[in-house]
This record gives sequence, C-alpha cells and structure tokens, in this order.
Amino acid sequence: MFKPFVMEEIIVNKVSESGLVSLDLAAYYPAEGSTVVFDLKPFLFMELILKEKDFREQLKVHDWTQYNGKFVAVTCTADAVIPIWAYMLVASNLQPFAKAVFVSNEKDIKEKVLLRNIEGLNFEEFAGKRVVVKGCGELPISESAYLAITFKLRSVAKSIMYGEPCSTVPIFKNRNVEK
Repeated sequence: MFKPFVMEEIIVNKVSESGLVSLDLAAYYPAEGSTVVFDLKPFLFMELILKEKDFREQLKVHDWTQYNGKFVAVTCTADAVIPIWAYMLVASNLQPFAKAVFVSNEKDIKEKVLLRNIEGLNFEEFAGKRVVVKGCGELPISESAYLAITFKLRSVAKSIMYGEPCSTVPIFKNRNVEK
C-alpha cells in the first residue's frame, strides 16, 4: 500500500528566536491629557505688563487643583518681559499639584516629558541585549528622543539597531561582548 509523503510545515518565528529586544519609544510618550499649559498672558495687566501686586493676587485665587498629577508647561504667549521671580512664584504654586513643571510651550512639553521618561528608564534591563529601537509609529517621536535613548543604551547594550526586528539598521555593536 502506498503512503503519500506528507511534510508538516513548521512555521518558525525567527524574530522571536533572535533574542532581539524591541524598544518602542511611544510607550514612554506622555499619555493624552497628562500635559497642560499654564500661560502667564492672562495674568498680565492689559496682557502686556506684569504688576507684582496684581499678579500675586491673581495667583492666590487661581484654581491650582486643575494641574493635579499633570506635567505643566509654563509659558507666556504675550510679547512681554517676564521677570524670573514670576516663574518661581508659578512653580511654587504648582508644586503641591503638578507632577513636574517646565518652561515650555504646548508643542515642546510632550518632548520634554518623553526625554524625562527616557532618563528615568532602568537601562540595566538592556544590559548585554540586542536592542531594536522601533522606528515608525503614529506618535511624533523627536530626534532628541532617539539621540537620548542611543546615548543611554550604548553603555549597556550588546547592540543597538533602528527599525523593526524584521528590517533593522545597525547603529552600534559592542565588540567586547561575546556572541
């Protein structure tokens, strides 16, 4: 009796077997609603001049609880000269509520938070590993973030690549680490 030869096709995921660690910077991007802007402009006399007494009074009655747990970008959208102590007063009022404060604008606050989150990573978890820093995505990850992650990873990673695990661009290889 004839037995047909049937070969079972086994699908092997070569990416998962490669030992690559994928690092998606979008995971460290600030969550929607976690950043807000505090604009000094409405606190200025005629939106042009900072009068200390009036400024202090307005700060006293301002609802600071709206910044609870948020990253706050302090800015002034008016073309006015703002003394340094004004920023210090705002920071002092924000401190019990805000997660962190930055002199920034609405556009740049997310990048600053992303860089802060990268700085706070435990890079020892990447020690001796082959790391792929994910390339394309829907969030606007800046060049600064890729620069920062590469700078930090280089001292611990076996290798650093950019892109997707199936298609990478080599960035760094530590020749002193065994294969």
